[in-house]
Amino acid sequence: MRPSSRLPAAALSLSAAFLPGSLAAQPASEVPDTVVQARRLDEARGVISPTLGATVSTLDRNAIEGLPQGVEAPINQLLLTFPGVVQDSFGEIHIRGEHRNLQYRINGVTIPEGIQGFGAYLDARGLRSFSLLTGALPAQFGYRTGGVIDVNLLSGASNPGGWASVYGGSFNTFQPSVGYAGIFNGWDVFATGAYRQSLQGIEPPTGSYDSIHNRTDQYRGLLSVSRLIDDSTRISFIGGASANRFQMPNNPGQPQEFPVDGITDFNSARLSARQWERNTFGILALQGSRDALDWQVAGFARRSSTHYLPDVQGELAFNGVASDIRRQSQAAGLQADASYQLNASNTLRFGVMTMAERVRAWNTSFVFPVDADGEVLDAQFPVINNNRRTSWLYGAYLQNEWRITDRFTLNFGLRGDYADQAVQAGQVSPRINAVWRPWDGTTLTIGYARYFTPPAQELITPFTLSQFADTTGAPPGTSGNAPRPERSNYFSAGISQRITPQLTLGTNAWYKQATDMLDLGQFGRALVFTPFNYARGETYGVEFTGQWNSPRLSLYANLTLSRATGREIRSSQFNFEPDELAYVASKYVRTDHDQLITGSAGASYRVWEGARASATLLYGNGLRRGFANSEKQPSYTTMNLGFAQEFRAFDGGTWTARVDLINLTDQTVQLRDGSGIGVGAPQFLPRRAVYAGLSRAF
Repeated sequence: MRPSSRLPAAALSLSAAFLPGSLAAQPASEVPDTVVQARRLDEARGVISPTLGATVSTLDRNAIEGLPQGVEAPINQLLLTFPGVVQDSFGEIHIRGEHRNLQYRINGVTIPEGIQGFGAYLDARGLRSFSLLTGALPAQFGYRTGGVIDVNLLSGASNPGGWASVYGGSFNTFQPSVGYAGIFNGWDVFATGAYRQSLQGIEPPTGSYDSIHNRTDQYRGLLSVSRLIDDSTRISFIGGASANRFQMPNNPGQPQEFPVDGITDFNSARLSARQWERNTFGILALQGSRDALDWQVAGFARRSSTHYLPDVQGELAFNGVASDIRRQSQAAGLQADASYQLNASNTLRFGVMTMAERVRAWNTSFVFPVDADGEVLDAQFPVINNNRRTSWLYGAYLQNEWRITDRFTLNFGLRGDYADQAVQAGQVSPRINAVWRPWDGTTLTIGYARYFTPPAQELITPFTLSQFADTTGAPPGTSGNAPRPERSNYFSAGISQRITPQLTLGTNAWYKQATDMLDLGQFGRALVFTPFNYARGETYGVEFTGQWNSPRLSLYANLTLSRATGREIRSSQFNFEPDELAYVASKYVRTDHDQLITGSAGASYRVWEGARASATLLYGNGLRRGFANSEKQPSYTTMNLGFAQEFRAFDGGTWTARVDLINLTDQTVQLRDGSGIGVGAPQFLPRRAVYAGLSRAF
């Protein structure tokens, strides 16, 4: 048997159990051969893409169900249980001082990021487990390296059965879902579908309980199909789709800035802007495992679009510009990864990836003309700016895992990347990680990674400055450079110590020095972000973690201290005020998403047979605000409670009833006040909410 390659720097695993009643609990003699072979290939997939040296935090299905809201919670909320994760508005999260820079991998295959917004296209109901990888990553992880969200889906081999559920409550929330996993004529099939309706679509601009014009309707579906071709080869397909519609919440009582068609009494509470987000993706993979060689070749495709439809008259009245913005991105590529055990001490890993992306942008902005004296004329007209471009990414890596002793492993390699985008650039990046277990229960790691991160092409704003000259749509600046790839040196070190069989403590530290550090900003009312670069940047911090796991009680606690700074904005400069540009050019400033102190904690307790109570707590000392991010928002603490009870009903089936209380103390939390570098509008967290649900397993 080949030795295990999964030696994380510090592994936070809130539970290690699969779904109750899964095939995992059956004696080996009762498990069908096809299931045994499928599980062996699942393990081989882990050998292809190990997590050597990375900091790994994991939630399995049982742990997810033990949190408030359980599988009904959005994935971004589940990520907040991990160390180093900061919440922001529009469902955004920041990991170790990064703005996005996230990579999603589903069953070992990277999914190219879409025009992400606040409607996630992945659903917790379909997850068997998911992990967050941070730190100095091995060479197979490229491009989006701020955090890797590694997803494993339910399957008929490991999680046979299904469910139907209804969940809802406050803010007129209603979200039914169905799903099923099984093996049919040799095919391992899993499918799920869900719908969500709520009057709290995104974070509103006021702290009142009822936000104005904030309904959302969201549709999601996921299908996974696989089949063994022979004892060592498997073919699989994964496809998913989502369609999400959002109303843009309004801020009442705002003064009208410009007359529109002679009207001077517009009510800001009656604006009617909307945004649509659509995402589809597909993966076709062939995987094999024979003797010393494990491999997987996968083709992938993704289509993503966002369409912001303004309230033309209303936005002209209050902002002087109303932009109908549509972005569409189509990406397709090929990823191949392999692992070959040279001998008992060395495992060679290598792979290639190529991806093409076609981006289209349609912008129609209604503006007012401005005369030579600076007077705004009530004579609106459209400015049309459409463009399209195709970009390519190429990457290859080679690395070796050298098990020097049973307790000391060195993983080193090289990664080469080239981006043919708005800016052409490439880089060869060394990676090295050392993992040492001086004695049982202790793991120490240290690592270095050179990273190359191209900007998200689908977010780059098509903008011709001359078109907006002498109009109310003119940006603050008059020139700007195209966003460039970020290049960085990343150092990390950590220790994990098992104090007792129940208690594990850990700490991890990191430092990142970047050239052309990428950030994102919201410039305008549309919830579409635009990338820009700081000429130089630094992020650094330390995480402290603790977990207690016993048969009835599970606890976790995390504390993160971090700092993210940048100096001299050197792309997309026209979006910034001249005095702010001059200030940032002369000194390091905090990024808008920087939060010095972040804490999280939680507990799950089995009260009696089939009953579980849970609680989570989240603390943040405030994101940045004000001129050049020189101030910060107030600190906050929120708490959630949950209770779930399994029972047998008259039909003999297994039912689960749950009730959840979110924001227990009804805190009014303002994440943003509309000021800061690249911050577009105020946003508040939702007030206290009560949800309940009922599901049946079959």
